Amino acid sequence: MTAERLQTSDFDYHLPTDLIAQKPSSDRGGSRLLVVRRTAGNESGLEDAQFADLPRLISPGDLLVLNTTRVRHARLLGTRPSGAPAEILLIQPGPAGTWIALGKPGAALRPGKRVQLGQDAVIETVEVLADGNRLVRFLGLSAEEAMTRYGRLPLPPYIERVADQEDEVRYQTVYAQEEGSVAAPTAGLHFTPSLVRSLRGAGVLIEGLDLQVGPGTFKPVEVDDPERHQMHPERYDIGAQLAKHVAQVRAQGGRVWAVGTTVVRALESAALPDGTLQPGCAETKLMILPGYTFRTVDRLITNFHLPRSTLLMLVSAFAGRELILTAYRHAVAERYRFYSYGDAMVII
Repeated sequence: MTAERLQTSDFDYHLPTDLIAQKPSSDRGGSRLLVVRRTAGNESGLEDAQFADLPRLISPGDLLVLNTTRVRHARLLGTRPSGAPAEILLIQPGPAGTWIALGKPGAALRPGKRVQLGQDAVIETVEVLADGNRLVRFLGLSAEEAMTRYGRLPLPPYIERVADQEDEVRYQTVYAQEEGSVAAPTAGLHFTPSLVRSLRGAGVLIEGLDLQVGPGTFKPVEVDDPERHQMHPERYDIGAQLAKHVAQVRAQGGRVWAVGTTVVRALESAALPDGTLQPGCAETKLMILPGYTFRTVDRLITNFHLPRSTLLMLVSAFAGRELILTAYRHAVAERYRFYSYGDAMVII
């Protein structure tokens, strides 16, 4: 933390609700891009651009790091024995064939309670965990079979509609690989195959990592002191090739670009004090606040985040809180689209 001891209220801002994007842009890659130059430190460092302008900002020899996770169809709607509805969100596999899950209403997920999915699958709550999550098990179909048959994409809570066929395509990145997340790494939703090819053709190195985004990404910080906020663990996997390229680019004076806050948290969690990456699988609960010294990431591509969120605190640590709040005020005034299906920002 900085010496001024920032409070959660210092990361609040006013956002008109009509700027919260409820649908993706008409075409992938057609979003706006707010360029934020940290060297200016004020509104003179802001530039309104288009996401398609990104190649002019990245130099040959720089490294662009993507989160290649795929969103699971982890939202399951069922009924209780009384016939009343219940909803379960699968987060990640637990021990001995169980799954860690969230659900509502809470009374439907007490130990021993069951929720029926169709005629062939039942979810039974085994245990209520200390953090309020549930440990559940599947009877009949396996979890994977149940998600395939009954699962829906879990759109963010501020998107006030059910997922449709367009979301099946647009709420996944074009480079998504392994399923494991309950939310998309939304900074990557702007990339098109042609943009990726253009960047590679211009000499930009592109590598991926996998961080499984959890529901905590949407959770506001509810304590006054953000240092007391409990981060939920998220699993990540960094390959040896990525670690090698980070070392190579840094040695040659290039820049490491993170596409999204999830990439930042994975890279910084795996970084040694000198910026060297340790490849492998691990969990991160890293909370990045102003005052944090970044070890690996030099540039950041991100969307606009919720007030009082850990994501807004992370980008404030990267660019400076005052500059970020200035940028957000500018984005509101210029009617940028906010949150998961919204426009993008690049911090250079």
